[in-house]
Formats: sequence, C-alpha cells, structure tokens
Amino acid sequence: MTTPAERRRRGRAARERISRSAHGRWIPATDRPDPLGVLERQGEDRVARLLPIRYGRMAESPFAYLRGAAAVLAADLGALPDTGLTVQLCGDAHLLNFGVYASPERALLFDVNDFDETFPGPFEWDVKRLAASVAVAARDNGQDERRVRRAALAAVRAYAGGMRRLAGMGELEVWYDRVDTVDLPALLRKPGQRRQAEAGLARARRRTSLQAFGKLTEERDGQRRIISAPPLIEPLKPTELRAIGKVFSDYRSTLAEDRRVLMDRYRFVDAATKVVGVGSVGTRCYIVLLEGRDGRDPLFIQLKEAGRSVLEEHLPPVRVDAEVAVHHGGRRVVTGQHLMQAASDIFLGWTTGPAGRHYYGRQLRDMKGSTDIADLTPSGLCAYADLCGRTLARAHARTGDRLAIAGYLGSADTFAEAVADFALRYADRTVADHGELVAAIADGRVTATRGV
Repeated sequence: MTTPAERRRRGRAARERISRSAHGRWIPATDRPDPLGVLERQGEDRVARLLPIRYGRMAESPFAYLRGAAAVLAADLGALPDTGLTVQLCGDAHLLNFGVYASPERALLFDVNDFDETFPGPFEWDVKRLAASVAVAARDNGQDERRVRRAALAAVRAYAGGMRRLAGMGELEVWYDRVDTVDLPALLRKPGQRRQAEAGLARARRRTSLQAFGKLTEERDGQRRIISAPPLIEPLKPTELRAIGKVFSDYRSTLAEDRRVLMDRYRFVDAATKVVGVGSVGTRCYIVLLEGRDGRDPLFIQLKEAGRSVLEEHLPPVRVDAEVAVHHGGRRVVTGQHLMQAASDIFLGWTTGPAGRHYYGRQLRDMKGSTDIADLTPSGLCAYADLCGRTLARAHARTGDRLAIAGYLGSADTFAEAVADFALRYADRTVADHGELVAAIADGRVTATRGV
C-alpha cells in the first residue's frame, strides 16, 4: 500500500510534467478552433429551432457567453500540458454551477450542482474554469483589474487551502465533509454578506415542487395540466406523452429500491418540454408532473438529455473497467454527481429515450438556489469565490488522490498566483470571443433571439 508520504511525493513529481508557475502562461494556440465553429458543431444534434435562444442568451454579456462556452474552454485546455493528477471533474465549474439544495435529510447544503459535462480529468481544469468565471463576473460587475485579480486569486487560494486541509483527514472524514448552510452566514465576514446569504437561503427553502405546481400548472377541463408558454414550455402530443411515459418507467427502474417504492406512490399526470439554462438550450428536456396523496401533493421530475461531455474529445478514453460509468450519458452524469456531491437528490436516475438518446432524471426543484453574482460587492464576490473554491476542493478530494494534489500545490502561493494570471488572460479572450458572437449576430451570420 502506498504511504501518504509517497503519495505526496507523486504530486511533487508532477511539477516536472508541468510546473506550478506554467499554469499562468497562456496564449491562444495558433491552431485554436474557431469558437463559433465549436458552438455550431455542438448544435448539430440539438433542436434547431431553439438554438437562436441559446445564442441570444449567450450574447447578453461576457459571463453569459462563458456559461454557454464550456466546449470552447475545454478545447483551449486540451491544447495545454496538464498535471496528470486525475479527479472526477465537474467539467463546467463556473460560479453559477455552485449553489444550495436540500439533502435527503432536508438540510440545506452548498455544493457543486451541475454535472452535465462531468468526466475524469486533470484537477486543474475545473480550477481554471472557476477562476476564469470569477474574473469575467468581476469585470461584468465593473470592478477594476486589481479587484478582478483578487477575486480570482481568492477562489484558487481557497481551493488549495481546502485541499491541504482534506489531505490531513481520513477517508470517511473526507466523504462525510460538507458545507451545511446553517453554518454559512457565520463564514461570511461582513453583516451585509450574512444578510444576503440568509435572504438567499430563505428563497431556496421556498423553491419546492409545491411552488412549481402553483407557477407551472393550471386546471383545464377539471384536470391539472402544465401551462403552455412557447417556446420555453410546450405541451406534448398524445403520442409523445405515451413515449415519455415509457421513458419515465425506464428511468424509475434505475432508482434504488426504496426510491422506487416511494416513486410508485405517485401517478403520472402530465409532461411538457422545457428550455433550461444557457449552454444546455437546444438539448431535449422534459418536465413530468406527478401527483401523490392528492392534488395538493405534487412532484416535478426533470428528464434532461445527456450527450457526450465536452471534455471527452480532449482527454484519454476511460477504461472499460473504470469505476466511473461513461458509456451512457445519463449514467455518466448520475455517477459523477454521486461521486462529487456530499449528498444527492433521492430521485437521481437515468434512462434511454426515443432514437436511443440518453437522459438523466432528478427533481425539478428541491430547495435549489444560486447566488445573483451581479448583486455582489467586490468583497462579497471574493467571499463567494472563496466558498466555491473550498467546495470544489472537497468534491475533488472524494474522487482523486488528495495527498498527491496537495503535494503538487505545496504550501506556497505559486499555483494560485499562476491560475489567477490565467484567469485574467482568459477573461480577455472571453470578452473577445463574446464580441465575435455579437458581431456575427449583428451581420446575420448567427441567428439569435434576445430576451427569451
């Protein structure tokens, strides 16, 4: 068995593969793929009539563009040397893919909460995407370059500090480690930050299936039905409803036995298509309305398409006997979520739908909430970046060799300073890429629908 000292030495040896300071030396590759071409290729297997909504949402700001351009950053990172220190990556670890949700025990937790692009890969890819998102968000908020860098640095320092802390813990301690939002306000230094956090937690507690029931349904001909709001929410034809009923039944079969017993206490009422997110727009997504004890006991399940991760073409293939299942897109997402989160949705499952497309299922709303980063002050953004960095470290420590990563990071600020430099350089590139998208929309090369 490898000793802790040997694992740390393995991490330090990875500095020969790529030094810590080298992470900051980034310029676009001479053969860098055209970002618009990357986005267009992503859209080839999506619902074409919805793609203008995706481009319209991405055009709103550089940060909105970054949210939708995970494939672009994956290509940029794939052109660089890496540490070879593998973890289960989120694959899209920007600021808004962290947030609160309810654990099965009904405690509100803060964690990574989006896994559409999850895949095994070098730990620093997630750290760089997080730091870049912090820098872009800070610039969107009008902060000067000194504060922009300070916020990006806060995220990476928190990640490194979190990983060093976790490297000193036992296996079960790491697995049980979590950020309970009961403790969250106490982690924030200023009264204004604490009040903002408490208000956000109160909003999250109200985001339940019952709230969604009131907003998304209406009574028609004595039956409760999902409200039609094209193009964002559209009802299904009878043949489509029957097909989704079959998909839902197959999804149910992937749940743990006790969850299946619970699910069987609900009956299928209605389903509709729903447009979600920014980068996900155009993927097929359904919401399913279920009814439990009576009409005042609803449950909404979201069935969302899961294709290949944007990371897959830039990373070595996963062995067939690897612990992480990747051959089924929906199972890849579910497995990655279980591995990275401290606790996960009790109705997390996967299925195969019409035309062999892969889906994963989860509750549509279960006290989920995220921070409005546009409202954050400079100190508030630093505090939030710190929280996300520590949370990402815990997620990585569950699946990678935390002692090796801590050994690579060391006790100095070298890695954090370098990734902060990368974040500023990539923020520059993001602004330029966003400008190219806006120009393409203006001259008609890209069709976009704004404000939807």
